[in-house]
Amino acid sequence: MTDPGRPAVTLVVPVLNERESLTSLHAEIDEMARTNNLVLEVVLVDDGSTDGSWPVIKERAATDPRVRGIRFRRNFGKAAALQAGFTAARGARVVTLDADLQDDPAEVPNFLAHLDKGYDLVSGWKKVRHDPWHKVLASRAFNGLVSRVTGVKLHDHNCGMKAYTTELVRELRLYGEMHRFVPVLAAAKGFRVGELVIHHRPRKYGRSKYGVKRFVRGFLDLLTVQYLTTFGRRPMHRFGAWAMVLGLVAGLLAVVGLIRDVPVPGLVFLGAILLVLALLAYLHGLQAELIVSARTDEPYSVAERVGFE
Repeated sequence: MTDPGRPAVTLVVPVLNERESLTSLHAEIDEMARTNNLVLEVVLVDDGSTDGSWPVIKERAATDPRVRGIRFRRNFGKAAALQAGFTAARGARVVTLDADLQDDPAEVPNFLAHLDKGYDLVSGWKKVRHDPWHKVLASRAFNGLVSRVTGVKLHDHNCGMKAYTTELVRELRLYGEMHRFVPVLAAAKGFRVGELVIHHRPRKYGRSKYGVKRFVRGFLDLLTVQYLTTFGRRPMHRFGAWAMVLGLVAGLLAVVGLIRDVPVPGLVFLGAILLVLALLAYLHGLQAELIVSARTDEPYSVAERVGFE
């Protein structure tokens, strides 16, 4: 039985230095809710803003009981902000969108209608993007790589506007930069993932958080996600196979060297040492990721909340 006091949807909005756009965003959300007769709540998560975003969030929460705010003690990243929003969400469905006004709140009913088709997660696809060319090019290359490596075929894995069922939200645990791979993590658990073309708008305020570091981090996280979703519960299948192959090759080289008395050139020997060191570093990195993924503490610290009383 549906709880009559429960919102139909929770909008989770990570905020990082978006003071100028928050009032307009709130007005657009209010207009969308009234037009569609939609009962909703809005959770604004301030991820360590330094431009005065938090006072605006407090003001919105004071004037609108549907708005709740969470302020982090410092910047913990978008994944942590989403996780905090998911934990606080009370809605029957959850929709995430960015606070920079490039995502259109008017799309929310379309996302909910798509969830009604049997999907557990609907990811937005910014088919026509209003971003600098270098950002668009890097994004397309990254999305193509993610689709190829993981087998989850989407045009825009990292789109900030997504819709989730409550069941999926309760099973997700995001940390680091894992928000880029939510569709992959959902598909690995057996949830049904879909895609929806959305209207992408030019940026009016602030500046993009995109940079070269994000692309590098995204690639490293892709390696982690690919491992966690394939061998996370059976690591010996991956590492044991590598060990067998490397051991076999090393054994063959030793036999050839003994039979033919072939000396090992110094350069090849150095290369072998570097290969072993690289493999050890990779294994230690994956081991650390497994430890982090198994932690139960929250990947953020909350300094203040409003609208929760």
